[in-house]
Amino acid sequence: MAAAVAPIPAHYLHAAVTLASHGNADSKSLVSNLPRRGAFLGFGVRGRGSSRARPMHDVSNIQLRAAGKWGVVRSELLNPKSEAGACGSTFEDVPHITDWLPDLETFPNPLKFNPAYSAVKKYFVDDDDFVAKDIVVNMENVGSGLHFRRAGPRDKIYFRAEEVKACIVTCGGLCPGLNTVIREIVCALWYQYGVREIYGIDGGYRGFYARNTITLNPKVVNDIHKRGGTILGTSRGGHDTMKIVDSIENRGINQVYIIGGDGTHKGAEAIHEEIIKRGLKVVVAGIPKTIDNDIDIIDKSFGFDTAVEEAQRAINAAHVEAESTHNGVGVVKLMGRYSGYIAMYATLASRDVDCCLIPEVPFFLEGEDGLYEFVYRRLRENGHMVVVVAEGSGQELIAESLSSLDKMSDASGNRLLLDVGLWLCQRLKEHFLKVHKESITLKYIDPTYMIRAVPSIASDNVYCTLLAHSAIHGAMAGFCGFTAGPVNNRHCYIPISRAVEKQRHVNTSDRMWARLLSSTHQPNFLRYEKVLEEQRVQREKDSNSHGVDLDQQLPGLTASHSLPLAPQSTLKPSTSNSSANVRI
Repeated sequence: MAAAVAPIPAHYLHAAVTLASHGNADSKSLVSNLPRRGAFLGFGVRGRGSSRARPMHDVSNIQLRAAGKWGVVRSELLNPKSEAGACGSTFEDVPHITDWLPDLETFPNPLKFNPAYSAVKKYFVDDDDFVAKDIVVNMENVGSGLHFRRAGPRDKIYFRAEEVKACIVTCGGLCPGLNTVIREIVCALWYQYGVREIYGIDGGYRGFYARNTITLNPKVVNDIHKRGGTILGTSRGGHDTMKIVDSIENRGINQVYIIGGDGTHKGAEAIHEEIIKRGLKVVVAGIPKTIDNDIDIIDKSFGFDTAVEEAQRAINAAHVEAESTHNGVGVVKLMGRYSGYIAMYATLASRDVDCCLIPEVPFFLEGEDGLYEFVYRRLRENGHMVVVVAEGSGQELIAESLSSLDKMSDASGNRLLLDVGLWLCQRLKEHFLKVHKESITLKYIDPTYMIRAVPSIASDNVYCTLLAHSAIHGAMAGFCGFTAGPVNNRHCYIPISRAVEKQRHVNTSDRMWARLLSSTHQPNFLRYEKVLEEQRVQREKDSNSHGVDLDQQLPGLTASHSLPLAPQSTLKPSTSNSSANVRI
């Protein structure tokens, strides 16, 4: 008995032909086994008006005899499209709506007739323009490396103004500049492309199916960039792909602008994939948002400059408090769950910080070159000091005492952090009272949420405008499943899957971290790694007889792991009778 013939969506078959033309083996096999019903058009030219024209087939009512092949093709359609270029370069493209809807009509870009842009020479971006990820190369690899499609307006677009029904959603935590991005999306759609149906989704992802939309126009968003937060509201979690896409389809939305971090973008990728499965004429465009500046590939995240600027207020206050009293210590905790960029840049900008602790550099407390010893020396030399600590630092040191919280996470899946600021303050107080028989006057400032709830500064406002415009131009040109951002100061379209592939961390072998060490003169805590290596060697010896798992997570270095304190003289007598205190 003959095997059953499995029907395949037409937009997948078109993708198969496209991939076959680019050398995909599974797609070639699929295409070669397609039964011919009616005229089958060969590789005709259809595409975006560039040299990378897409092949076209008459795939209506075609069925596949070899069951299972189309799943491979669908996987290729959903994943980033990479093509080899000259000199060993790799071009990583983003999906396009014609990948699954090949017969869409194109229209002239209305910017051609916009008086504001008519005088701009070569305003439209060529489809063969790429942006290189790495611009510092040597003679052996010049021209090689990863490249992304350049962002900007195209000569042809795939949406008429009257058919566009756009929506904007903000998800995750707050960030300076959110309202600016919303404003610029609305104004650019309205004034540059003539779009009149623009909606805001209230309350993050769950707003698609749980709340009403907000009608947006230039009057509604006129001055929102002067305020912090987001007028649309936000939330963590609440992502239900099927419900969200059902809502998009039922409301007739065809452009979705999603502003959020890595978790939000993973949700956006799931929405994009479901849209492809349903064959909808809907594009999904992301705009990366993270206060921690930990999204990889792009130069930096919007709101980061504002956060660093606002952090200066807290550092300045801590410095004034510390230098105004004998043995004064100011401790400032800043945001930075896994990446210490805010703490590092705020420290470099301030020049009043004596020690900066970030998640990428594990620190230890006791022993030679430990934090206790450094604080003691700095107080003996200057009489005061300021410590900046990122919220994700020192987690391995305090996890044992609060182990019940170690595996808890918020609605977005982020691990809940233990409060390193309060813990560090308490340990410093206890150490100096016990070891030196002397108190310190400690002031603790935690501006964690203050630095992200403020309006964005001028540079971030300009940056947010460019991000919004890049996303709109890409969506109108039919690109989808991308996030917009600058790479080497040139805006481009990055596949969402690539953007969220990994987090960016401070490179402690980079010159920027060396500049910080040169500014603060703090220890580099390399001895911590030496002690951990000693632990591993000992575990390796023990494993021969006890079967210890060498791959288990090594515990953080505590007092029991440290070398004994070197003999030290006492601090100068305090002129104040007040005991150490912690202020929140």
